[in-house]
Amino acid sequence: MPNILAVANQKGGVAKTTTVASLGTALAEMGRRVLLVDLDPQACLSFSLGVDPDALELSIHDVLLGKSPASGAVIATEDGPDLLPATIDLAGCEALLLTRTGREYALRIALDDLFEAGETAYDDVLIDCPPSLGVLTINGLTAADEVLIPLQCETLSHRGVGQLLDTVAEIRRVTNRRLRVLGVLPTLYDARTVHARDVLADINDRYGVAVLEPPIPRSVRFAEAPAAGRSVLTTARRLRGSQAYRDLAARLVAQRAEDQR
Repeated sequence: MPNILAVANQKGGVAKTTTVASLGTALAEMGRRVLLVDLDPQACLSFSLGVDPDALELSIHDVLLGKSPASGAVIATEDGPDLLPATIDLAGCEALLLTRTGREYALRIALDDLFEAGETAYDDVLIDCPPSLGVLTINGLTAADEVLIPLQCETLSHRGVGQLLDTVAEIRRVTNRRLRVLGVLPTLYDARTVHARDVLADINDRYGVAVLEPPIPRSVRFAEAPAAGRSVLTTARRLRGSQAYRDLAARLVAQRAEDQR
């Protein structure tokens, strides 16, 4: 079974989508088979990887509602990972799921069916959760083994971390006992400022959550990459931020290998 990592933070603009696309591409560069899941109705991950959401016949919306198996909606991307894309229809899916029994397990069931079919064996699955703590994010956390929290290193950005950790604790108690917090990933990081370093120290002291390394430095190249429909690891291979995601991917793979021994 693959390792399933949910990338979540109810605050927008903290580089969740960038982290999923970049980390997924970095893992694919290592020869790993990667599936990315776009759970955000804004479909930013799909668009960032060169997929036109308006041209899709099937998406995660159809999968969650049981209209299509996940294998029917998965598409390949130029950067290596496969993608389970989203469309704006996903916004209505959340309301429909609220009326269904076992709504928290819709994604987990869909992925289990995909893995059991054995058509493609994945090493890693990365889930891009929407900027909220609604049904879609709960689906992502219920399906995941681990959760990574991207965090912009500013005071206002970390105010919601405690609320997210409370949600993770509730998920662990009710729907997914295996879920663990991988850590906080500093994004849009400017090492020149004392404030950024103080925010990270406060996160560790206040919540006892690991701070992942290396931090992802701020760069305009991250904002430019989606216009090309490619990951920044492809459009700016030598960028410090690109190398930071490669280093993070290598650390995660090494840590998982160590855990399995």
